[in-house]
Amino acid sequence: MTDVQPDPAVPSTPQDDKTLPIIAYACYIAGWVTGISPVIGVILAYVSKASAPEWLQSHYVFQIRTFWLSLLFGLLGVLTLIIGIGALILIAVGIWVTVRAIVGLSWLLKGEAYPTPRNWML
Repeated sequence: MTDVQPDPAVPSTPQDDKTLPIIAYACYIAGWVTGISPVIGVILAYVSKASAPEWLQSHYVFQIRTFWLSLLFGLLGVLTLIIGIGALILIAVGIWVTVRAIVGLSWLLKGEAYPTPRNWML
């Protein structure tokens, strides 16, 4: 009888797996190219949030809030295209989402909870 050694590449518990939040952050960053990938990211966040440990839940809350706030400000940008400032708002929203995703990803890769997931700036 042999002892089976656990694979070091597999997390000890699936709840501590950072793969899904990394994919969600990548979806937000890829939104510049695809346009639709943030929807995939927010779906991943909603589906994974309930079973995640508290420190990962902070990232999912951050991702969900990023999506809805960007949708709100994006709609504002579209509505103000007529008066000429909409394009600037849409570019600012894209930059804001990208920066939030990169900052969130850096906290995730350090293995730490996002400190202020309900904050709308960073």
